[in-house]
Amino acid sequence: MAEPASFLDFDGRWVVVTGASSGLGQAIAIELAAHGARVVLVGRDHNRLAATAARLGAAEHRLLVLDLAAHEAIAAEIGRVRQDIGPIYGLCHAAGNVETRPLQANKVEVVQAQLDVNLLAGLELARAVCRRDVMTPDGGSLLFISSVYGRVGMPGQIGYCATKGAVAAAVRAMAIELARRNIRVNCISPGLVLTEMSERALRLLSAEHVERIKAAHPLGPGEPQDVARAAVFLLAPGTRWITGVDFAVDGGFTAQ
Repeated sequence: MAEPASFLDFDGRWVVVTGASSGLGQAIAIELAAHGARVVLVGRDHNRLAATAARLGAAEHRLLVLDLAAHEAIAAEIGRVRQDIGPIYGLCHAAGNVETRPLQANKVEVVQAQLDVNLLAGLELARAVCRRDVMTPDGGSLLFISSVYGRVGMPGQIGYCATKGAVAAAVRAMAIELARRNIRVNCISPGLVLTEMSERALRLLSAEHVERIKAAHPLGPGEPQDVARAAVFLLAPGTRWITGVDFAVDGGFTAQ
């Protein structure tokens, strides 16, 4: 008798991944493709998306150059992609924006820029992907990348903490609302993962401060693949009874 397919096998299902040109989004796209998903790579830079696509193997994939802060364009672009590739099974919103600012420099426009990408773009993507004429008819899976800073406070990260906490709250509401359609909605809250974005943020801090943050992770800082493997698990068709979860992938940071 043939071995059964892995419960992590996507069997050619299409998954939209934002932030796919670097960091967590890129790692998640690569891991999804390794488990049989076909990936719509979303980002602002065509050349960087193409570089990610070159790492996904020979299966069919798509590039979607899109500024996620332009919310009014998202639904139309997702609809166009659906017409091209067929029904979409999943979404992983991994794109993010972080600005390290103390309260007195944390003006409305600074927070708004983070809100636009971290939360509002994700909600608009979910709305577009979950349309009945877009998503696979038997349901699907949505995943949002939140942060441990949505759970704990951090000086200089007021806007980031606020927007990432809002992501986790929105996920719980969407999970309940969409369960009747067999659409699962989860999020991952990573701790310190060494990516281009996190390293830019760390450069604004003193060396002593950086070492304290690293030491607060009992297993040390993470790598993008650590989050990517958790993302595949939560998105996979085989994890059919998991929804509304905020999964900490943080090397023990929030266990203390």
